[in-house]
Amino acid sequence: MTDQATDQARPAVLLTGPVMEEVVERQLASRFDLLPLDALSDATAAAVRAIATRGKERVDEALMARLPALKIVANFGVGYDTVDAAAAARRGVIVTNTPDVLNEEVADLTLGLLLATVRQIPQADRFVRDGKWLKGAYPLGPTLRERTVGIVGMGRIGKAIARRLEAFAVPVAYHSRRQQPDVDLPYFASLLDLARAVSVLVVIVPGGAATRHLVNADVLAALGPDGILINVARGTVVDEAALLKALQSRTILAAGLDVFEKEPHVPEAFLGFDNVVLLPHVGSSTHHTRAAMGQLVVDNIVAFLDGKGPLTPVAETPWTKA
Repeated sequence: MTDQATDQARPAVLLTGPVMEEVVERQLASRFDLLPLDALSDATAAAVRAIATRGKERVDEALMARLPALKIVANFGVGYDTVDAAAAARRGVIVTNTPDVLNEEVADLTLGLLLATVRQIPQADRFVRDGKWLKGAYPLGPTLRERTVGIVGMGRIGKAIARRLEAFAVPVAYHSRRQQPDVDLPYFASLLDLARAVSVLVVIVPGGAATRHLVNADVLAALGPDGILINVARGTVVDEAALLKALQSRTILAAGLDVFEKEPHVPEAFLGFDNVVLLPHVGSSTHHTRAAMGQLVVDNIVAFLDGKGPLTPVAETPWTKA
């Protein structure tokens, strides 16, 4: 058998875009044919048994319908709102994500963004660079002291954030779909009630239709004029128009944002605020953590196609060994 014939017999992995070349593509290429999305055709679709996606393109029912042999969609990231997991479940396709390996990194970044926003660290840096310190001291600013932090979403990352806040001696409360039996913190069944009770909201819930604009004008008004919003979830979770209006009218004090509704496009109005810290969605952006995420994408595909089952299936597509 020729090498060409051997290659043609290999199953294919569809890449919706670059995932992580030095980890994912390099390892998968040794066992599978890698097929870019723009090379997908009726002729090539039949060989596709897996999709590796980084969430830049939607993996919807229409795409899955073109792939008769598809078995698994491996998502690079914890959030998988660009994958139609319900459609995958109907088709018997497993969806996996990359939980746990990024919890600590995102929690670290969240505390950094919170401190940068409360203590105006980027603004103070510019103050020095612009030579303004030579003319006088930097103005006194807000503090984390005497604040209560409300965490919106008490999953793995939310719990990691709460552990860090404990070291800061900051009271913490939370809101999630249900009370967590292993979390000994005040629970609010209503997000509005949580917003009224705290002066910082940290948002760390999944994206998707269920959480779209969860943080709206009413929530921001409840947070109040001393309130600070930190979003490290998905841009769609916060109503950006309502947030811009709340910042303009000083309905809230400040915001720290790592995510936006139409990334990488950021509403220009945000750029003019001196009470907003903006980051380019870097919650898990370190060599260490992204490599671990990429390895989990590879391990999920290889384990499942080897008949061992997926390592981290999502809730919509649970898997039990036959």
